[in-house]
Amino acid sequence: MEQEVKTCQNCKKDFVIEPDDFVFYEKIKVPAPTFCPDCRTQRRFAWRNEWRLFRKKDIHGKEIFSNYHEDSPVKVLDTAEWYSDSWDPMQYGRDYDFSRPFFEQFKDLFYQVPLMSRSLTNPVRSDYCMNATDPKDCYLTFAASFVENSAYSIWGANSKDIFDCYMFIESELCYDSVNLVKCYKVLYSVDCEDCNDIIFSKNCTGCNNCFGCINLKSKAYHIFNQAYSKEEYIQKLKEFNLSSRKNIEEMRNKAISFWIKFPNKFMHGRHNANVLGDYIKDSKNAQYCWRVINGENVKYCHNFSIGPAKDSYDHSGFGEGSELIYESVIVGIGAYNISFSSQCYSTISNLSYCYYCVQNSSSLFGCVSLRNKQYCILNKQYTKEEYETLVPKIIQHMNDMPYVDKNGCIYKYGEFFPAEMSPIAYNQSFANDFFPFTKEEAEHHGFIWQDAKNKKFNVTKLGSELPDDAKNVDDNILKEVISCVHAGACNHECAGVFKITNQELQFYKKLNIPLPQICQNCRHYARFAWRNPIKLWHRHCMKEGCTNEFETSYAPDRPEIVYCEACYQQEIV
Repeated sequence: MEQEVKTCQNCKKDFVIEPDDFVFYEKIKVPAPTFCPDCRTQRRFAWRNEWRLFRKKDIHGKEIFSNYHEDSPVKVLDTAEWYSDSWDPMQYGRDYDFSRPFFEQFKDLFYQVPLMSRSLTNPVRSDYCMNATDPKDCYLTFAASFVENSAYSIWGANSKDIFDCYMFIESELCYDSVNLVKCYKVLYSVDCEDCNDIIFSKNCTGCNNCFGCINLKSKAYHIFNQAYSKEEYIQKLKEFNLSSRKNIEEMRNKAISFWIKFPNKFMHGRHNANVLGDYIKDSKNAQYCWRVINGENVKYCHNFSIGPAKDSYDHSGFGEGSELIYESVIVGIGAYNISFSSQCYSTISNLSYCYYCVQNSSSLFGCVSLRNKQYCILNKQYTKEEYETLVPKIIQHMNDMPYVDKNGCIYKYGEFFPAEMSPIAYNQSFANDFFPFTKEEAEHHGFIWQDAKNKKFNVTKLGSELPDDAKNVDDNILKEVISCVHAGACNHECAGVFKITNQELQFYKKLNIPLPQICQNCRHYARFAWRNPIKLWHRHCMKEGCTNEFETSYAPDRPEIVYCEACYQQEIV
């Protein structure tokens, strides 16, 4: 089959479907998409709340923590009760109605069946976490798997003692850093791997005892890329007095000013073959992907922190032993042949248009909150023969009687759930993190919006009054309600106030770290600014004399120097 250029029915821009794409669509028996890759990604992300935790009443009227806002129309159950046998989601099952579009019927079911209040598997003393698998002694830690004794961190796996970090794997005792792999005691750093005891460093690999460095490999006792003896290095760090917040901020600014003088490789990635995108590692044939680890034959995929994931398109989040996944978000742990679904995992197969269907479920169509079920449609049980006869009729009906959203987009079989049906407001969704909209823009495109509610707090201590030096902090700080110095003026969903937990304080004392003056939301956005976007630009290598070209997530108007692979490797010392 030849390449085909189509016009996205959502943004009206042209996009290309390659011959290999058609082969994949034929393999899983779905039609070619009518939305472009960016619009497909944005639509899936609009169904995902990554890190915002709310209080919401469950179906019994009890207030619990939830990833759904209190005003969201969905019904919820506490995670432990949702997994229990105290209720039966099959009681909400209904016959398929061929007089109405499928998505209307799914919406009716979706807003009746209780959902898991927070996606949380096997938590241990981690009551304030969500979107996590096997968290232990964690607090406000999200989108993480097998993380222990950590707080205020997002997108991590197989790590412990991690505070205020974003994107981390197999790391320990790290703070205020972004994109770490196999690191120990790394502070205020970005894009480092196999490093120990480094501070304010970027793009370093296999280094230890480095400060303010960039583009170093297998180096020790360096400060701003200059070598020192061990004794000199230790003395210099004492002189820096990094227990002072004022000194930390001065050194942060100095490090950033130093980093900008050095080149960056056009993409973050190692040990790859035939890949295109960013933050890709140990992968093969991964095209237009972002943060994929151990992926093979995948395209338009995102956020696989634990592999393997293979033979999938438009799969955002999780991975972990998944195969043949299409147009789905948060699908993994042994998932096979899943399409147009969300929050489905744990040894599942042959699911279409399902939400929160988990644990050994298979052959489900349009189902919600099922566990250990087979051959169900709209939560109603069928025999194998009945199921296999009815599903093709429903697919044909979806094409004959499509759903049309408020913007006139047509939803036949082959489209993910309409964004206007999402239980999550756009500004509280993962979509707004990567495709930011104003309220007017979001509503114009058919997304819902949730205005922030003003909350009053009894502030007992101003953030500006916190001691500058970590040595001057005692346990009395645990009693204080501290005002964020941003005071809501930063457009970063400022919480206004924050508290210091005992777990957090012990971590700060252990590493001699000064207390933060801004709330956890503002700290998150400060880290988030260090990650590159899910977007590629065609650029030339900036090394004088080099004619290489590449696709990169570094936008042309950014200040960084960007090199091709060959030129960048020449700069590593």
